[in-house]
Amino acid sequence: GHQGTGKSTAVRSLVELMPQIEVIKGCEFSCDPNSDIDDLCQPCIERKERKTIETEFRDMWLVNLPLGVTEDMVCGSLSIEKVLTEGIRALHPGLLAKANRGILYVDEINLLQDHIVDVLLDSAASGVNIIEREGISVSHPSRFVLVGSMNPEEGDLRPQIADRLGLEVRIKAPRDPELRAEITKRVIEFDDHPKEFIKNYEDEQEKLRQRILNARNVLKEVQIPSSVYEFVSKIVNELEIFSQRADITFIRCARANAALNNRKEILEDDLNVAMDLVFEHRIQSLHYEMTPEE
Repeated sequence: GHQGTGKSTAVRSLVELMPQIEVIKGCEFSCDPNSDIDDLCQPCIERKERKTIETEFRDMWLVNLPLGVTEDMVCGSLSIEKVLTEGIRALHPGLLAKANRGILYVDEINLLQDHIVDVLLDSAASGVNIIEREGISVSHPSRFVLVGSMNPEEGDLRPQIADRLGLEVRIKAPRDPELRAEITKRVIEFDDHPKEFIKNYEDEQEKLRQRILNARNVLKEVQIPSSVYEFVSKIVNELEIFSQRADITFIRCARANAALNNRKEILEDDLNVAMDLVFEHRIQSLHYEMTPEE
């Protein structure tokens, strides 16, 4: 969306909606105590084997990734001093470590250096961040929700990146004078009395939070008919989108929308939501021009 349309504000508000997560106390990577041992970092594996794990609940984190970031800042770096003096593989954690089980936000993602984007996408896809220096390799869990925002007037995403970003939400500035006035009014109210403003919307926030929790619980129970798989594949072929990710993301999106609405079957409304979110940026990356109706 264009500048000033509330993209960054919307992303940063996501953490207020997300339920708290359970983490292993003192873990730099926010490891999940209920995970399989293979999905834990090395220190947590050792704690689990010794049965000395303590846990706590905390809010999900939103980690901002600046445009001028270096690869070491993103991935982390090895502590060569500890390797030489103590003979242990120690890591200086980067932003991927902090973002594990949270949200990693990149403002103006279309302006981010290509090799940094590749690092982010590889980690997001594999769920693991691997740091290799001087013949030494260290890894840690790296599962996060990657959210990027951009102004299309400042440049497009590479087709390879567009395909690997699952969903796209377009934000347009409202043209209705009453709606714009209401937005401005709420901003002024928040600036003047932030605590009172937040309290006024606590009930609505809690309802949304409970909807998300319920959707997580019923997600795997949502039935996906064979006809939906065939329908999606047919559309993808007609649009000449070659990546299998489009099919997979469409199904996941439709199923998630059904779960969010507390349904265990996929309806036409779910397919329409997935249509709006999954295909448009992939089509544009292939230099197609289509109207929303098409």
